[in-house]
Amino acid sequence: MANRNSSDRYAVTQSYLMTRGQAINFPVSFFKMNLKKDDVYGVVVDIPMSPQILATMVCFVNGAANLYFNNGTEYSGAAQRYRNLVQASYALVANAGTVLKKGTKVKSYDLPTGRSHNIYLLTKGGIYRIVLRPGLIPESEPELRSFYVLYQRVLNEIRNCQLKDEAERRKNSGK
Repeated sequence: MANRNSSDRYAVTQSYLMTRGQAINFPVSFFKMNLKKDDVYGVVVDIPMSPQILATMVCFVNGAANLYFNNGTEYSGAAQRYRNLVQASYALVANAGTVLKKGTKVKSYDLPTGRSHNIYLLTKGGIYRIVLRPGLIPESEPELRSFYVLYQRVLNEIRNCQLKDEAERRKNSGK
């Protein structure tokens, strides 16, 4: 397998781009909450999984968490069944304000290049992007390090939900 160049782009499907765009532009009015201009109500993280696979994790203030893949597949709806996922997702969004000042307000939502993670923080006042390089987060950036741990926790909970769903599916199919 060839190494990816930092300028390489991930191949994506139209459905992935549409779903990702809808997540990034999800309206704050859906949540019926009294949020201030800079309160984060959603976090969207583009996470390279391999040289060919890009995942986008979407978490909202209500605990919803979904995972979308560049090949058009997705894992969604688990927050309706698994409380641990809701708690992890909620904690991520609730703590996103600690890194908001590290973001840059953006109006375009480029896909990451190389192994960088693009983090989009959704607020009433706009969308902010932080580009994070796992493994290269300076010790002088404890907020970013903590935020990285929080979204890795959400990913772990999503994986646990997938495993539980698979076990249930096998049980119900008699295998």
